[in-house]
Amino acid sequence: MKIPLTEHTDRPWRIHELTPDFTVQDVWSFRTPGAGPDDFPVLLAALRAGGSLAKQPPAARFLFAVRWKLGALLGWDTASTGVGARVESLYDRLPPDLQATVNRSDRGGSPLTPVYELSNEAVKELANKTVHTLMHLGWHPTADGGYELRMAVLVKPNGRYGRIYMALIAPFRYLVVYPALTRQWERAWRDRALLLGEDTNPQP
Repeated sequence: MKIPLTEHTDRPWRIHELTPDFTVQDVWSFRTPGAGPDDFPVLLAALRAGGSLAKQPPAARFLFAVRWKLGALLGWDTASTGVGARVESLYDRLPPDLQATVNRSDRGGSPLTPVYELSNEAVKELANKTVHTLMHLGWHPTADGGYELRMAVLVKPNGRYGRIYMALIAPFRYLVVYPALTRQWERAWRDRALLLGEDTNPQP
């Protein structure tokens, strides 16, 4: 579910001190019924097991396939346009305590590269010719005493070209990509025991 940008900007996430040159584009919430304060690592593991692009619905997979094809034809996704080439990685801005929290090579089937991962928030990044994008995942308490996942997308478009690109893909994000991601991630949480091969809710 789409929620106000302030649901990200008003929270005490560590990402804020690292991204003064990024703009918060979207903030989305995902239901995780029965979750507790220490379940963020369990959720991330479930997403790695069941949240890859290959497991998204056909409509979302089709859009991504079209996007990658266009990127190949137009040179959007070459090595020279990515993180560490066209743009500095956010990882290079991190203090040592955050740099030590991830294995940068472990993408878990995602095109995004890990930046840092804590007990209540995690960040990944992706850059190409159009934009430098950050995906921030945060673990947030709910009014009923539980917890839910919050996703914020932060962007730094590559000039006017990047801003036009972001405007053009906005309808596809809201009508196809985010709803599909919501169903997939909420299902991954519900199926976490099966995905992770363990009992995540042991009985006394």
